[in-house]
Amino acid sequence: MGSFLFTLFKGRKVGTDEFGNSYYEERWPRREYGYRVRRWVNYKGKPEATKVPPRWHGWLHYVTDQLPGEQAFTPQPWEKEHLPNMTGTPGAYLPPGHVRRGGQRARATGDYEPWTPE
Repeated sequence: MGSFLFTLFKGRKVGTDEFGNSYYEERWPRREYGYRVRRWVNYKGKPEATKVPPRWHGWLHYVTDQLPGEQAFTPQPWEKEHLPNMTGTPGAYLPPGHVRRGGQRARATGDYEPWTPE
């Protein structure tokens, strides 16, 4: 409830991203003494930080003062679509040899020499 009231009374909505998250900044910022304008996000649905797109992340963390809609943007060919954090789910990454993948690791290739004290 506190976050809702803070946003209602002190926030000014500046935009929304493709996931439905809303971005705000202080309506009446205190610019004296070097204070920065406070910025925050209200998540749509369950709060998950990985749902903040890179361009909005840059704005939230003061990398740029331009809102993502104000600047020209062309995605790089190596950029991938958003994937949610899969930790703790059946879709989580499990390395080879993990117990949940059968627990069989590849044997050492012979380049390992154990240390023996002399």
